[in-house]
Amino acid sequence: MLKQWVDSDYHPEGEEVVRARPDKVDIKRTVPFIILHVGCLLVIWAGFSWFAVFAAVALYVIRMFAITAFYHRYFSHRTFRTSRAGQFLFAVWGNTAMQRGALWWASVHRHHHQHSDEVPDVHSPKQFGFWWSHIGWITSQRNFPTDYSRIKDLAAFPELKFLNRHDQVVPIVYGIVLWAVGAALERWAPGLGTNGFQLFVWGFFISTVFLLHGTFCINSMAHVLGSRRFKTDDDSRNNFWLALITLGEGWHNNHHRYAFSARQGFMWWEIDMSYYALKVMSWTGLIWDLRPVPKAVYAEIGAAREETKA
Repeated sequence: MLKQWVDSDYHPEGEEVVRARPDKVDIKRTVPFIILHVGCLLVIWAGFSWFAVFAAVALYVIRMFAITAFYHRYFSHRTFRTSRAGQFLFAVWGNTAMQRGALWWASVHRHHHQHSDEVPDVHSPKQFGFWWSHIGWITSQRNFPTDYSRIKDLAAFPELKFLNRHDQVVPIVYGIVLWAVGAALERWAPGLGTNGFQLFVWGFFISTVFLLHGTFCINSMAHVLGSRRFKTDDDSRNNFWLALITLGEGWHNNHHRYAFSARQGFMWWEIDMSYYALKVMSWTGLIWDLRPVPKAVYAEIGAAREETKA
């Protein structure tokens, strides 16, 4: 088990044996989540400063963007193109969100789209209930191995496999950098009222816990609460409030109708901050070929409106 903390691909009994196990909460897999949540209580000793709060919010937004734009829209669905160096940068950036490696994330998500709200879907509230879809599924040992057969396009890059296999490295470095920055600010900008310990608690624990639950709400709430523009084969919903806290992921019914668009807020009034940021990035040349919403999908929306009027 200790070896698996430094090598996520270490499964001496074999990956297929692990995947064949029954779904249940595995105590060992809950340890990281317990540490993150309990770590928030350190704020009692770390204290408060407006700078630390601002940093926690900013880091939430920056890392949520990495999950929505890179882990989801790039690695899972390839909705735009970038260079090999760019995708490595995006994988590192996303790993700071502490949702494991980009390849594991993409593998699970592609499987979700293939079996959305069916029995094989590992986080369906329809099949397994709200709390299991929200966080229980990720504590199950059978969902831990990365199924590289689903992500052969990504597994061709050894640097991505390294990050995926050693998915604790980036979070550890992230935590060290936070503490170091806080210590530097305490010395050279004491007026900000922060220090290494405080910035670490707010930026590593508090910000990350909110980030995790914000992301997990798409697995749970976005299949329970909201409206359904498209009659998809699952229970996906569009939810304005979830779109706000996840920078655009809340337009989940749109996404399940057509998953290969870089844009998930299909209509102009559907706020999709991740798409806006990706559009700006495309102007710099860092990314390119953002895939649009097909005209046929917009034709469906128009036809539905006409049918409603009639």
